[in-house]
Amino acid sequence: MMTINRMMTNICSGNLTKSKNFYTKLFDLEVNYESDWFIHLISKNQQLELGIIDRTNEIIPDGFQKNPQGFYITFIVDDVDKIFKIVESEGLEIISKPTDTFYGQRRLLMKDPDGALIDISSPIKIS
Repeated sequence: MMTINRMMTNICSGNLTKSKNFYTKLFDLEVNYESDWFIHLISKNQQLELGIIDRTNEIIPDGFQKNPQGFYITFIVDDVDKIFKIVESEGLEIISKPTDTFYGQRRLLMKDPDGALIDISSPIKIS
């Protein structure tokens, strides 16, 4: 079996600046590298990475330059309600306000600037 040395999600974006602002405002991510076609975000503890790439860049095959579908990204945070306050104040698109789930998460669903479904969750105790 092959050892994984690193894993990173890359999001295809129609507006790099808007996507960068979205992810850095809501999460513990800062810009590690930025160019006119790619932005690399990394958590302050250097453990998590997120890439944002211009969807029209030549390295993205034509069939994958569309809005995302069939997946979502989950961010596990300490307090989903704190994030929700930022989301509301910024007027970001909310799919579902924070709710408690049967499986022990408080969950907020929203869209990122390019339409990807974003699940922001915090662990809760189930009674």
